[in-house]
Amino acid sequence: MATFTILPSLLILLSSLSVAYSGSIGINYGRIANNLPSPSQVVQLLKTQGVNRVKLYDTDSTVLTALSGSNISVTVALPNEQLSDAASKQSFTDSWAQSNILPYYPKTLIESIAVGNEVFVDPKNTTPFLVPAMKNVYSSLVKYGIASSITVSSPLALTALQNSYPSSSGSFKTDLIEPVMKPMLSFLKQTGSSLMVNIYPFFAYAADTDTISLDYALFRDNKGVTDPNNGLVYKSLFEAQIDAVYAAMKALNFDDVPIEITETGWPSKGDENEVGASADNAAAYNGNLVRKVLTGRGTPLKPNEPLNVYLFALFNENQKPGPISERNYGLFYPNQQKVYDIPLTKEGLNSGSTVNNGSKSQVVNTQSPSPSPSPPLVNASDVETSKVVNTWCVANEKAPRKKLQAALDYACGEGGADCHPIQPGATCYNPASLVAHASYAFNSYYQKKARRTGTCDFNGAAYLVTQHPKYGSCKFPTGY
Repeated sequence: MATFTILPSLLILLSSLSVAYSGSIGINYGRIANNLPSPSQVVQLLKTQGVNRVKLYDTDSTVLTALSGSNISVTVALPNEQLSDAASKQSFTDSWAQSNILPYYPKTLIESIAVGNEVFVDPKNTTPFLVPAMKNVYSSLVKYGIASSITVSSPLALTALQNSYPSSSGSFKTDLIEPVMKPMLSFLKQTGSSLMVNIYPFFAYAADTDTISLDYALFRDNKGVTDPNNGLVYKSLFEAQIDAVYAAMKALNFDDVPIEITETGWPSKGDENEVGASADNAAAYNGNLVRKVLTGRGTPLKPNEPLNVYLFALFNENQKPGPISERNYGLFYPNQQKVYDIPLTKEGLNSGSTVNNGSKSQVVNTQSPSPSPSPPLVNASDVETSKVVNTWCVANEKAPRKKLQAALDYACGEGGADCHPIQPGATCYNPASLVAHASYAFNSYYQKKARRTGTCDFNGAAYLVTQHPKYGSCKFPTGY
């Protein structure tokens, strides 16, 4: 009898071990475009591709209705613009849940709510509202009896890290630890939620091709980078970046909170100065990443933690501001044709689909960079200084306010500009005008990009000047 009672347990254990390392692939469905297919067509496209997880940037009624009954799990978002109201009163989040969650759930399989997006780099300084907003959203879910089925988190940009190389030395920025990171991680642990992180090896590679190997960035064969502190060998920049976040959490005694990668991708096209932006490289990165997630284990530091990843993005979005690359992260054109062909499921991998890994990069150095106070392995903003001097990037006062605002949001967000000086109470907050703030942000972005050609345009919202700009007592940086 003992044999028959133990054997099923062994079978269950072995079965769990066989799938423990298998992660999941989802896709971000952004809609900053005027030529996309209808939501119902998009749902059919997702089904055809075997994609069963999708992440949205809002709670659009048409989209959520189209996803009803599709068996596609959905992450929805409460936008940054609503964080202040969500933080100040639960009555707001109650109403928000009543209007944006309850009418659709459970027929639409809403599994998670992203409260804000990359809030720490939001030029509107919404960081103080983040954790209170998350708590109120969760309390509303508890009130309506669905908190056990829907998790609450918030996607962080990798710029939340103070140190990122080597991975074992990862740490959060000191000004974020006490007011935000500790209470956020405590909330995530208590509610059984994951820390959402947006990771883009493309930015780091494009900023420092002399140090970072393209093969290392694209998951291709390479010598690897050894962490000098623990001896772990990294074969991809993606894994090194994830483990830097794990190390940062461990430093705060929260090493048991899982991580979910809510954005990652590679552009198929870019400006002249955006090194590495090509369809071949995008196919290699996303294709090799899918294979890694669906067939491999976790990261070197967390080998038994499955990788749950959302690719960015489903479509090329023609109305996104910023450089050409911003409009070319899609796996599909708006006509639903593939930009490049990669498998998105285990079945696709097993069917013999291959990833076009292209030609080897001329940048072949895969050795660990020398330790320095601002190491370049992960921080895309650390670029070598251009020989071009005495030029600054400022906002075009004649540009429409909507275009200026969109460009400012991009520069301070995905663009990685240092916008802390234009936050309320900071050195460059005054004059508190859109043109002054945009000028500071555009110049920060331009200087961080080593004043390369094409980095001071913002779709006509900016231009170069040769005299040091002045707004009040604010001093514009000339280089980083």
